[in-house]
Parts: sequence; structure tokens; C-alpha cells
Amino acid sequence: MSDTPSFTPSCPIPNSRNELITLAHGGGGSKTQSLLDNVFRPLFSNDYLNQSHDGAVVPTRNQSAFTTDSYVVEPLFFPGGDIGSLSVNGTVNDLAMCGAQPLYLSASFIIQEGLPLNDLIRIAQSMANAAAAARVKIVTGDTKVIEQHGGAGLMINTAGVGSVEVETELTPRSVEAGDVILLSGDVGRHGIAVMAKREGLDFQTDLESDCAGVAKETLELIRNGIDLHCLRDPTRGGLASILVEIARDGGFDIQMDEMSVPVHDAVRGAAEILGLDPLYIPCEGRFVAFLPEAQASRAVRLLNAIYGSPRAKIIGSVKEGTGIVSLQTQIGSVRALDLLSGEQLPRIC
Repeated sequence: MSDTPSFTPSCPIPNSRNELITLAHGGGGSKTQSLLDNVFRPLFSNDYLNQSHDGAVVPTRNQSAFTTDSYVVEPLFFPGGDIGSLSVNGTVNDLAMCGAQPLYLSASFIIQEGLPLNDLIRIAQSMANAAAAARVKIVTGDTKVIEQHGGAGLMINTAGVGSVEVETELTPRSVEAGDVILLSGDVGRHGIAVMAKREGLDFQTDLESDCAGVAKETLELIRNGIDLHCLRDPTRGGLASILVEIARDGGFDIQMDEMSVPVHDAVRGAAEILGLDPLYIPCEGRFVAFLPEAQASRAVRLLNAIYGSPRAKIIGSVKEGTGIVSLQTQIGSVRALDLLSGEQLPRIC
């Protein structure tokens, strides 16, 4: 059962079903006004945005968290999402990792001429849906249209503000020896889904990206008294990279059990074929939480009650040390995890 607010799609009608974005759409004249009035304002409508000002004055409470990110995924549409849902969920999740209730977003679009207007409408609709699900408002933004330079045709920057719901900083410095590591779900879906779409690979599976907001889950833990010490979402670099970064920043060791890390069979199979390590493949709807061992079982139950299935798992523990992450493999050996010198995959977020 979900308490996500209902949302009724309202898609504006372009002047032509085959209309393309041109440089005139970014020139500040009637074409620009048409883009604002027929695409963005109807889909993102709220009291703050509707003031039609250069910015937005918004109410907050407690401490505020602030973040920003840019999205350049190619292709723009992939199984389980698109650049629109990715841009909203990615920034919402960064706020959630600060222990914050996401409240407001800005959205800036850099559009290449030639992008089909219907594609832009579809992407904006996806952003509106993701914002409604995350209970955030898109309150300000900007649009630029540039000449064609290759690539997917659209880049989006989103920035976000949220109200912090915790009293302590959720950083590696707060992690303690004896803490356990909770993972909210299986890893690697986003990377494999985007890469397969981009390269036209057919793995004979309906695998979709895990692209989703996670603020509901983190706030559920916080508001039920779970003593979270650190939160992080495994985007670029995947699970292994963020654990290495956290261990080094906090000055402790992490011991992880490979058998405890959930990996979808399709992800595992694709990774084996392509010579990839699922632990380094990005996710866009997962997070790890460091918390006291005594609260681990209750935290897992709280999350799995939201999911309706046993997705969340404890995958490792924290020991005193110097920043080493070790993995107990499926065959019983132990290997150290480190940061990759490059990227396994081309940019997918």
C-alpha cells in the first residue's frame, strides 16, 4: 500500500505533432513564451512557480539541505525511466542522503535544436510525475536552446532544497566500529538497462532501471527512531566505490559478504558476458545506511514493509582500521575492493 499522492497527467498539446525545437525557442520571444506556457508551466504548476519571477521565495523549517546535479544520459529514454525522472529522483535522493525531507527543486534545460517537441513534453511529464511522487515542487528554472553538437539533444540541471530531519550529520565521521551496513535493494539495474538500450543489446529480459526516489524510505527510518550514522546512494561508481570512499573518509575498515549483496539474475548474466563487476555498476534508486547492529533487524522490517518484499538486506559491518574494504567472495576467498582508475561504462547519468 502506498501513500503517494495521486497525480493526473495533463499533457499540453504542441502546435504540431512533428514540431522540433529551434534556436528561436531560446531567443526570449514568442517561441520561448510558447515553450514556457505550453510545456513547463502547465506540468510544473504550483504557487511559487506561478509567480513567474526570476527565482522563488520558499518557506523551510529547521536546518536546510541544498544540492545540485546535472544529467546527460544517452539515450534520453531507457527501460524504467528517462532523463526527466532521473533528474528529479537523483536530486531528491541526494537530499535524502542528508537526512532531509526534499521540498523544492529548480530545473534548467539545455536543449539542442532539432529535439522533437513531443520528446520534451514527454520528459517534462515524467519530471512532473516524479516530483509528485516525491512530494516536491519544481519552483524555478531556466531554458537555453543551442545549436546541434551531437549527443542526445538535451541536458538537465536540477538543484534541490530540503528540511533536515536529523540532529547529527550523516557522514563517514559519524560511523562507529560495530555498525552494520544496510542495502535497500539489488544493485546494477540502472547501468545495465541504460547500456543495453544505448548499444542495442538484447539480453532477452524485461530488466528496467531502478530509477526512483528513496526519500520516503529514509524518512521512514528517521521518524521511527533508527539511529542512522551515514547514508549514501550508489550512483556513479556503484556500491563498491561509495563503500571505499566512506571507509577512507571515516578511517575504518568495512567487511562485506558477497553472498549478501542482491544482484538480479539478468544483471549478473549481462555483467558476466561483458566482463563487468556488478558491485561497480551504478544504481539510481538504492541507498546504503550505516546504523547500530542492535537496530538492524527493525530497520530491515520497516523498509521491506514499504516495498512489500524482502529487498533490504544487511551486507556488511564496520571494524576499526585504516580504510580498507574487504569482500568475502562466494567461493570463500577474500579480496580487497578499491576505486577503479576509470569508468566501467560510458556516462549513464
